[in-house]
Amino acid sequence: MSTAEPRGILFDLDGTLVDSLPDIIDSFLHGFAHLGLTAPSHDEVRALIGQPLEAMYTVFAPEHVPTLCKVYREHYPANFHRRSRPFRGVRRTLSALRERGYLLAVATTKRGDMARRFVEAMGLSDVLHHVQGTDGFPHKPAPDVLYRALDALGTSGLWMVGDTTLDVRAGQAAGLRTYAVTWGTHSQAELASASPDELQPDLERLLDLLPPRR
Repeated sequence: MSTAEPRGILFDLDGTLVDSLPDIIDSFLHGFAHLGLTAPSHDEVRALIGQPLEAMYTVFAPEHVPTLCKVYREHYPANFHRRSRPFRGVRRTLSALRERGYLLAVATTKRGDMARRFVEAMGLSDVLHHVQGTDGFPHKPAPDVLYRALDALGTSGLWMVGDTTLDVRAGQAAGLRTYAVTWGTHSQAELASASPDELQPDLERLLDLLPPRR
């Protein structure tokens, strides 16, 4: 990793940059209907978003995890765009930070190929420098995906931005300042329990915290 002045800003994807939870939850529940199983509620699924897919299914149907994951991975890529949209102001904020000289990357629990496809479909590829998925290494709150994103950017990091306590704790483990948004998965109270440096309803405060680089 570069020893130059830190420039890296990392963002979680689902629930942070993109309002994607309805499509994720619909695809997650689709497997239960497909197998004729009793499905959990939307709220029960929402509480687990951000964890690996296998871990989520294990909570509800441990004996069917491989099949449920297979059905999800067939259904979600064909349906992820139905209701998912970037949150208000996301593109403007990312564009402004990029213009100010920061290097921006996604660091997500999604698989890398799906994450890149999703970012492109949401029209955000051109305002991000890198999209890092979690492929074959520990998931958040382990900091591995953050380190790999920063390596790809060739810089050290300043902030980790996310919508779950997993994002906050991963950022803390990586030695980054942490910025939690309340418009995603975890409630304000849950996020506050992880003690992020910033707890905000949107991304606007980043523009105050990150002035143009000279």
